[in-house]
Parts: sequence; structure tokens; C-alpha cells
Amino acid sequence: MQTLLLNKKSDYDGSQLASHWIFDTAGITGNACVAFIGGCNISLEHMVDLADKKDKCKIFSREMLHFIAERFDTSLDEMVLHQRLLVSIIADTIRQHQPCLSITRKGNDLFDIDSKLNVSIATASPVSMLLHVGVNIRSDGTPVKTKGLKDYGIEPKTFAEEVLKSYKEEIEGIKIARAKVRWVK
Repeated sequence: MQTLLLNKKSDYDGSQLASHWIFDTAGITGNACVAFIGGCNISLEHMVDLADKKDKCKIFSREMLHFIAERFDTSLDEMVLHQRLLVSIIADTIRQHQPCLSITRKGNDLFDIDSKLNVSIATASPVSMLLHVGVNIRSDGTPVKTKGLKDYGIEPKTFAEEVLKSYKEEIEGIKIARAKVRWVK
């Protein structure tokens, strides 16, 4: 699993959730997760969540920290588990910076009481599984009540590097755990 924080700011509109986008953008081949900072404005054309699309939900943020992962060796069920693992790591990392916060996870969403912290989706392409998690940096101008990293005094790039490192370590730890057990009858 390769990880990389992209230095170039780039807005997320949903079109980035596509096979080989990480390869095309960062030159990374294989299983990978990248992070970048930029706005978020997902058009209905690129909306993957069918319930959100049916309800014509507005998914918008002036500034988010985006994580996109692509895996070539997992099923969609497994990718949803990866999504929830990454969201849990994000929650843990926020709590490391601000231990007094009561961040809760409901499925693939994080909340600070009634303020939403992120958006997230996992999906399939013809050749791979993909996920996107966007964590609010700013909370102003969003269509629902939100909190962002700035509200907590958390520097986004440092935060991104910590999350990427933890996610990579978890994936590597899973491989080790899988390989160090004996079979049973």
C-alpha cells in the first residue's frame, strides 16, 4: 500500500473517483491512498450515492482534506470496511489532537454532537475498488451543520500525513496478522 500527500490544491467534484486516477495524478501503480486539499462540489452527474442523487443532495464545502484510495485486490464489501477503517482512523487522529472532543462515528460519517465532519463513499470500477473521504477543513457555507479541522485548531497537512501513515500501518498489520497464524481443523 502506497500513500502520498499531494502538494497541489485541487477541488473535488466526484470525477476523481475513477479507476487509475491516482496513477494518472501521482504516478502510483497498485493499491494506494492519496490525500489533497481543495474545495468540494459534487455534481449530480458524478454523485455515486444513489440515495443522495435521488434526493438531489447538495454536497459542498469551501475547503476539505480529501482522501482517495484505490485497491485492485478487494471486493466492494471489503472496500466498505476499508472506508470505515479510514474514517475510524480519522476520528482517532482528531481525538489525538483534541482529546476532549466527543467525536462519534455512525457508519462512514463522523459527528461532533450534531455537526457533520465528513463525506464518504466507496464504490467499484471495472478494474478496482475506490473510496473517497472528505474531511471538512472549513465549516462555513456548507449545506448542513458542519465542523472542520480549523474549528479544532488542527493543521490539515500534518493531519493528512498522520492519517495516511496510520492507514498504511493498519493495512500492513493486517497482512502480517493474516500470515502469522496456523490453520485449524
